[in-house]
Amino acid sequence: MHFDFPTFLVLACLVTGGIWLADAVLFAPRRKRALALDPAGAAPAESDAPATGYKKPVLVDYARSFFPVLLIVLLLRSFLVEPFRIPSGSMMPTLLIGDFILVNKFAYGLRWPVLNRKFLHIGDPERGDVAVFRFPQEPAVDYIKRVVGVPGDEIQYRDKTLYVNGAPASQTPAGAYLGVGSGANMTDTDLRFEDLTDREHRILVDPGAPDYKCTPYSELAVGKRLKVPAGSYFVMGDNRDNSNDSRCWGLVPEANLVGKAFAIWMNWDTQRDGFPVDWGRLGNLIE
Repeated sequence: MHFDFPTFLVLACLVTGGIWLADAVLFAPRRKRALALDPAGAAPAESDAPATGYKKPVLVDYARSFFPVLLIVLLLRSFLVEPFRIPSGSMMPTLLIGDFILVNKFAYGLRWPVLNRKFLHIGDPERGDVAVFRFPQEPAVDYIKRVVGVPGDEIQYRDKTLYVNGAPASQTPAGAYLGVGSGANMTDTDLRFEDLTDREHRILVDPGAPDYKCTPYSELAVGKRLKVPAGSYFVMGDNRDNSNDSRCWGLVPEANLVGKAFAIWMNWDTQRDGFPVDWGRLGNLIE
């Protein structure tokens, strides 16, 4: 069962804020009037203690305490930055299993929480961005991939090479990949530097694997070009032969975008030798 944290935050803000507001507008004035009419219930004049007979209800105290905190978390998470954890190796070597990342929520425009409807356009994904989005086939699940095709691009992938508008993205071999922790089983995999319009990043390629490990999605058959329509994006994992991406299930609609990944703030991998935290990854920017 998927826990919908944004919905929980919105409901929690509505409940705690509603209790606080109802008390301030309706019940607090009644308590004050009752206290004025019944001075016997008041505390002694020389004491700063509240009247024992007219204390603020515990529920209201809790609501007043929690509401500002919940509201701040909701605003930060919805409009500024949201943390995510990387559960799989599809974005290796850029992102490793166990990485905790930060996602810029306003890079692609501001959206209402829960409704996910954009109300302010700020920018669009660029080729090479590492983007988080709601999986088109299961919107309750968040995916992270690299944007390799923007609206208007013609995308083709064959012989381990990505072609954008007919031109191959240059690849520079960097030797065999030596994985660590949960990625230590990545044997017979080559590390390469790929350049997408002057934006270089690392990818993994298994020379012995087929170009596709999934049933191609309609037009995405091996060697065939696909033109990315308006309002859609073509995404791929940096671990090219171990990624469930646009080659398998198609394009990402603009409405499914969540934000742009920009930094790693923690890495926790129990499969690492020794201590599970890779201190060298903390604070790294995502290229």
